[in-house]
Amino acid sequence: MVTQHDAKNRWPITISIMLATVMNSLDTTIANVALPHIQGSVSASPEQITWVLTSYIVSAAIMTPLSGWLADRIGRKRMFLISIGGFTLASMLCAAATSLPQIVLFRVLQGAFGAALIPLSQAVLLDINPPQKHGQAMAIWGAGAILGPILGPALGGYFTQNFSWRLCFYINLPIGILAFLGVLFFISGDHLQRAKKFDFLGFGMLTLFIAAFQLVLDRGPSQDWFHSREIWTETILAAVGLWVFVVHALTTDHPFFDKALMRDRNFVTASIFGFFIGILLFSTMALLPPMMQTLMGYPVMTSGLVSMPRGVGSFVAMFFVGRLIGKVDTRLILFTGLLISTVALMQMMRFDLSMTVWPFITSGVVQGLGVGLLFVPLSTLAFATIPAHLRPEGSSVYTLVRNLGSSVGISIMNALVVANTQTMHAALAAKVVLSDAMTRATLPAIFNPATAAGITALNVEITRQGSMVAFIDDFKLMLIITIACMPMLLLLRRPRRAGAEPLHAAID
Repeated sequence: MVTQHDAKNRWPITISIMLATVMNSLDTTIANVALPHIQGSVSASPEQITWVLTSYIVSAAIMTPLSGWLADRIGRKRMFLISIGGFTLASMLCAAATSLPQIVLFRVLQGAFGAALIPLSQAVLLDINPPQKHGQAMAIWGAGAILGPILGPALGGYFTQNFSWRLCFYINLPIGILAFLGVLFFISGDHLQRAKKFDFLGFGMLTLFIAAFQLVLDRGPSQDWFHSREIWTETILAAVGLWVFVVHALTTDHPFFDKALMRDRNFVTASIFGFFIGILLFSTMALLPPMMQTLMGYPVMTSGLVSMPRGVGSFVAMFFVGRLIGKVDTRLILFTGLLISTVALMQMMRFDLSMTVWPFITSGVVQGLGVGLLFVPLSTLAFATIPAHLRPEGSSVYTLVRNLGSSVGISIMNALVVANTQTMHAALAAKVVLSDAMTRATLPAIFNPATAAGITALNVEITRQGSMVAFIDDFKLMLIITIACMPMLLLLRRPRRAGAEPLHAAID
């Protein structure tokens, strides 16, 4: 509820909320370029270090539906303060972590507290602005949300190279304090609402499914997949969680999400679409920094700067897409975004170990443009045909599905890189016959098979070449997924009226 106090303090409230939004969006990208350094600091394997990313995403996805119910129960201002304070404290704990279990646990806490920041910031901005200024308010919010992907890689690279990766988390302290004080002093007191009945059984079973399924993906490569009792146990738990959740949702009077959402073709199609978009966007952001640092030998600062243009491309696309929605068929905008993403992935399939930074930059800008044309139009179509009273609940489900796609994508793509690197190493090594005189004559002196140093250098180079092929294979798979998404556009219906986009839908 908007009070005269809130209306008078509209700009201080907006600044405080934007600080919380920027802090949240920064954390989705700032740690990516620091992953190789974090890996060395906590002695993690390549597949284990992705837990730093996936634990945060999964935790945020699980807690997003619960955050709205909690806000109704304890009040939106209190929920905002708890979220900002908890996120800032969890960031400090991440910075102080000395082992992989510690940093993963603290990232889970970060995701749990940060889940409410995006929906709450959008809701407050819409409440303190009159309807005629809602578009302007969401434009301001969108600029803050996209600022993280633009500045995150560069800041992460700068801090890691010149100071420590721990500063990637410590930076949240001053931002969090300012946001906390702004919300505390400028937003009026809470007007509690009667929270509707929450389906804790459905929520618990969904949480069990997501957590167990994510563990299967994250632990599978190191545990030899289904040759491990642990993986079988986690698979069974995931299957049980999903089965009970589905049966309970179909039979109870108050399921975790309204059954009407599942009967809406646009919402279901857009949610599935969003799942795959999450795979494409976050998998790329997770793969490229380690690739640049470990295979190309780039300093962490360089890899951060080279990653920035992707965010700039998304910012430019989102700037124009807001003006196109309502004037151009939204499905045509989505198709254009997929086509541009296809071009970017085709560029990435031509990466090689001898190239300069420019292929990274150009493909990043192109992919950023493509992804920027997907997020807002997809949210528009997802909520175009569902009743207004279902939009808050639909937004939680939609965000959960997309975040699940992000975490699943990161785990699968990284597991494929690890597995395909080993496969390609064996295939390439089999072609290097050291007993052949011609082979020995054509090898550079650094790879002299007569010396231990030469054999070691040759093995490192074969591994490097195999890893490059493995990354290219990942980009090929992403290309296939992008093309496979195109027919889904035919299932989407146009909004009933122009400009009917859901302003509250998450586009982070």
